[in-house]
Amino acid sequence: MSDISLSSPGGRETLILASKSAARRAMLENAGVPFEVRVAGVDEDAIKAVSTDLDPAGLAVRLAEAKALAVSRDDETAWVLGSDQTLAFDGGLISKAKSLDAARERLKSMRGRIHHLHSGAALAVKGEIVWSGVDTVEMRMRDFSDAFLDAYLAAEGEALLACVGSYRLEGMGSQLFAAIDGDYFTVLGLPLWPVLAELRRAGVLSA
Repeated sequence: MSDISLSSPGGRETLILASKSAARRAMLENAGVPFEVRVAGVDEDAIKAVSTDLDPAGLAVRLAEAKALAVSRDDETAWVLGSDQTLAFDGGLISKAKSLDAARERLKSMRGRIHHLHSGAALAVKGEIVWSGVDTVEMRMRDFSDAFLDAYLAAEGEALLACVGSYRLEGMGSQLFAAIDGDYFTVLGLPLWPVLAELRRAGVLSA
């Protein structure tokens, strides 16, 4: 872990969230973390294509690091938090559905079964990764009916296409599940507890 420290002119550390995720923004806001948002704009498909050596958890970290670095290299006056999430199911990786029909078929294949969500995060400063980590949650879907699935898709709509698993646990998606084993914040897309610990170390938050 690096000992790099950086102070803004006002004496308080500055944090940038390199993500357009509304869920991640809400988590940090609700935790009282001061930050601004700057979307990284990295080519996730290209990173995945050259990361076949990594397991899903490792890939989540690599994507998070790429986002953090992309913004940090353009702004050396702030700490940058990158985060990403991968979903492992049936021996492979699941990507975001491109249509509601695709989401329907994916959820049908996952019902009554277990999948795993990996949420990676990374902090960068002055173009260097100074911390990264990942947390994993086991998700057990219940054997829901086709009628419930249709009602769910109609209620949630195309907002689901922004979610890697075609569900939002903070919404009606909670009804898709029988149980989860792990941290709720990790499901939402950020390993919040270790991130907060690192932000305290960085001086963004009071210790």
